[in-house]
Amino acid sequence: MARGWESKSVEDQIQERESGSGETRRRLTREQAEFQARREGLQMVRTRTLMSLQSACDSRYRAHLERILSDVDAQLRALAAEEKPNP
Repeated sequence: MARGWESKSVEDQIQERESGSGETRRRLTREQAEFQARREGLQMVRTRTLMSLQSACDSRYRAHLERILSDVDAQLRALAAEEKPNP
């Protein structure tokens, strides 16, 4: 019986999320979508680089990862500077 209750609750949650997201989601222009995708991609690279940096033992590899991290941070700052306010 508990299993049926859980699945019903999950089903309700999914329906609420889907119905709510359609109303609150706004349309992005192609430029905004590309900008957002670029930013998210850079953030993923940054996260992956930080995770690799935590486990890296070789000093040359660590230095390489730190350069990558520095470059990604610079790109993220540049994106933030050129970001246009949303209307």
